[in-house]
Amino acid sequence: MARRDPPVPAQLLVFAEPLQRDGLLVWLMAGDGGWKPVTAAEQLNGAPQLVIWSLTTSPEPAALAAELQQLQERWQPAPLLLLLPHGHRYPTSVLLQLPLQGLLEQPNAAGLRQAVSTLLDGGRVVELGGGEPAAAGQQEPGALGLGQWLLISGLQQIDAEIRLCQRLLDPPPAAWLAELLLLGRLRELAAARQLLLWLWGPVGLAWPASATGRPEPPSPATQGVTITLRQRSADGLWQALRERLNQSAAVAASPGSAQLLALDGLHPDRRRDLLLALLEQFEQLRQRLQHDGLAADTLLQRWQELQPELRRQALRRMAGSYVQLPWQGDLRPVAATLMASSEFTLQDGDLPDPVPMLGTLIQARPLLVDGRLLAPDEPQALLYLELLLSNWLVRSAELISAEVLAVCADWPELRRYLLRPELLATRNLERLRNQLNARQRWSSWFERPIQVYESRRPLYRLEQGSIQTVDLLEPRDRELRQLGWLQQAVTLALESRDALGPQLRSLVRWLGTLLVMLLTQVLGRAIGLIGRGILQGMGRSVGRG
Repeated sequence: MARRDPPVPAQLLVFAEPLQRDGLLVWLMAGDGGWKPVTAAEQLNGAPQLVIWSLTTSPEPAALAAELQQLQERWQPAPLLLLLPHGHRYPTSVLLQLPLQGLLEQPNAAGLRQAVSTLLDGGRVVELGGGEPAAAGQQEPGALGLGQWLLISGLQQIDAEIRLCQRLLDPPPAAWLAELLLLGRLRELAAARQLLLWLWGPVGLAWPASATGRPEPPSPATQGVTITLRQRSADGLWQALRERLNQSAAVAASPGSAQLLALDGLHPDRRRDLLLALLEQFEQLRQRLQHDGLAADTLLQRWQELQPELRRQALRRMAGSYVQLPWQGDLRPVAATLMASSEFTLQDGDLPDPVPMLGTLIQARPLLVDGRLLAPDEPQALLYLELLLSNWLVRSAELISAEVLAVCADWPELRRYLLRPELLATRNLERLRNQLNARQRWSSWFERPIQVYESRRPLYRLEQGSIQTVDLLEPRDRELRQLGWLQQAVTLALESRDALGPQLRSLVRWLGTLLVMLLTQVLGRAIGLIGRGILQGMGRSVGRG
């Protein structure tokens, strides 16, 4: 019987300061992975399987990237794992662009061993606890002009008032009058913010997104990021995304935007069930499309054809296949009634092209992010993919919720099961439906043309306990040419304002200069001559006396 040789232990090359190096060696050798950590290249027997670099200081980002590039070229194809100390002050957007496969911030022993196992298996690991805001290239309020500072200050005050009102509404106050006043105040603040941004739109686009209050997609600079990618294939990407979105959707997310009125009307449990059901249906659809192996041109057509059935099945899972409620003296199945009374053919015009998202999740194609073509396993590409997928989830849930509200208007017993408790009253439900219809018309006639003309696309991102709005800047010229006559009139008004604005400002400046000249040169001299004549006349009168 042939004797099997024992498995060769994986060699880990560790670069660290002496005090940290000893602790890291103890952590790595304490596990049952059978690794062989070394601290010098002379101790290696061949090439290392993993290179670990632990930082104690914070060099400049350019120097850090250059050093990592040299390590990657020297020890290729071994992956790189960078360990950061607490308080490193590197922005997240800079760290996600570094050429490495693993990134940990102040790890513990178990986290380090788990990251090493994932990297040795060919995966990726990123765990950041939320660094300091980016300082390079960021304008301070004192460096802005007076008009810019006033605009930013106004937006910050409005956002602070909105957050205060939202805290007072969670939970809703017992007095119904106070709740109505807070809801009215929220609508006033939202309208004031939109008006402020609309008036200063062209100026606001010239500033960084942080100055106008718009978060930068898709990599937040001040929030923590945790990514564990065990495989770099399309299935590995989907598993990582599903884990992250499952954690975000499992919490009863409350819409942080006034545009999601229908989704906000659902009971928190039903809202969570709907998001999880959509995520499950998307997984089944992805497997189906992956099995078909369609080309890019037919993939979009197939995707659109399957959307109604996907929403129908998600609605069935959310309502429950066996749930029955009384209706006019009889018991009726909730899911069957909702599916028979709903239309699933509506399309959201603000959804981005799904082909890049599907191509990455089905065939692991590279993804275009901020003008750069990135591999799908890059952290920035994964976060951007998560943003696109969460936006589809939220928008699909909003369309389904609007259908649910329409059915609940004719079925009072259904409101207690699917909607929030305060919508049990017919007056509150009808008020919400009227607001939803008015909101849809306003968005279709005015807001969407402005967003298309400014090349902005609002996306929704699922976070822990909330749904945040992100403005993505991308060309939308084809959609601009497809707008109706009323929507094009809105864009024409914006273009006229941009064209006439400099001339009007020059005219006002010229009129102001002319007025100053008239007051100082003409009227001032005339008053001086009159006064001098009066004084001379008074002098003669005194001389005669």
